[in-house]
Amino acid sequence: MGTRITGRVWVVGDSVNTDAMYPGFAMRLPRAEAAKHVFYELRPGWTDQVASGDIVVAGRNFGLGSSRPVPSLFLELGIAALVAEEFNTLFFRNCINHGLPALKVPGVRAAFADGDTMTLDFAEGWVENAASGVRLDGGVLPQLVLDILADGGIWAKLVREGYVPH
Repeated sequence: MGTRITGRVWVVGDSVNTDAMYPGFAMRLPRAEAAKHVFYELRPGWTDQVASGDIVVAGRNFGLGSSRPVPSLFLELGIAALVAEEFNTLFFRNCINHGLPALKVPGVRAAFADGDTMTLDFAEGWVENAASGVRLDGGVLPQLVLDILADGGIWAKLVREGYVPH
């Protein structure tokens, strides 16, 4: 798995909670069907527009609330990465555990608009807006996190290392 990703950006605001990403009624649906309801109130019709390789950009405290397995829905939709000014800690860990790159980058929400093209490198900790040329530095992810992402998530890493039978 490479650490550099380029994709189309979708921007959401501050304090987007997991209930807004994964509504309660969708939790009883198969994952592929549930994924069609991500942001259903926040951005109606978004899942019909999103494409594989897209990147979600958010403001502060992205993913607060319960520990619903939202990263699995983003992966189902083909989202390549999440970039936020700040993540809820539990949500961030869930992203990494599911194998979804998540990068904290101060000022990212102001530097991007829907439809912009972002290139990011989650090993080096930066993002760049292709149109404006603005490049922002974020936090570098620790090697253990990079290893988990390279393996496709914590479960896959545990299987590969022989801790869990496959």
